[in-house]
Amino acid sequence: MGYDTVVFDLDGTLLNTLQDLADAANFVCRAHGWPEHTLDEYRYFVGNGIPKLCLRFSPEAARDEGTQKEVLAQFSARYAAHKEDTTAPYPGIEEMLDELAAAGVRCGVLTNKEHSLAQGVMEHYFPGRFEFVQGAVPGVPTKPDPTALRRLMERMGADEAHTLFVGDSDVDIHTAHNAGLPGAGVLWGFRTREELEAAGAEAIAASPAELARCILGEVHTGEARG
Repeated sequence: MGYDTVVFDLDGTLLNTLQDLADAANFVCRAHGWPEHTLDEYRYFVGNGIPKLCLRFSPEAARDEGTQKEVLAQFSARYAAHKEDTTAPYPGIEEMLDELAAAGVRCGVLTNKEHSLAQGVMEHYFPGRFEFVQGAVPGVPTKPDPTALRRLMERMGADEAHTLFVGDSDVDIHTAHNAGLPGAGVLWGFRTREELEAAGAEAIAASPAELARCILGEVHTGEARG
């Protein structure tokens, strides 16, 4: 059995945004005279929204509310101006989306990236492809809380029994499970197979083509472990 609705994570799943996120974060670090961080460190700093990213790259002494408000504003301004410097879809993503569209699969996006940034990035890289894009908004808890996912599914008219959530981290798999959905992990993103397996991913795909086979029911989710 395939799925007729798929909700994707954004960063690390559809788009490789890591370098632009890291560059904006290190720009803020340099501005304050703080130590910068490596790209691999940022793989684990991202995933829980920009406020949490800012907290993680800041030194302990700068994690008070007042400083973090300033850091968040600096990061957001820098990232908004440079969010498309190196970001690009992962190889094979656009072909996968074409295949899903041809099969009538409805696709949405749920991300912890701030909503207006998420909409801008999606429209830039995937114009017209996604009718349903939901980012972080005030008053709604971010992933892995299932609230935003459930609201998005309601807007999409999604049937829980035929919906799959796809992402690259344990946050995404926990989000799926918290909403009562199966979660598929992808290996081309920011995190590891071990993390996805530990989170209980029902499927793990090594390529977008393999993920498409899983979504379309050509490989059962319980068997698709990459």
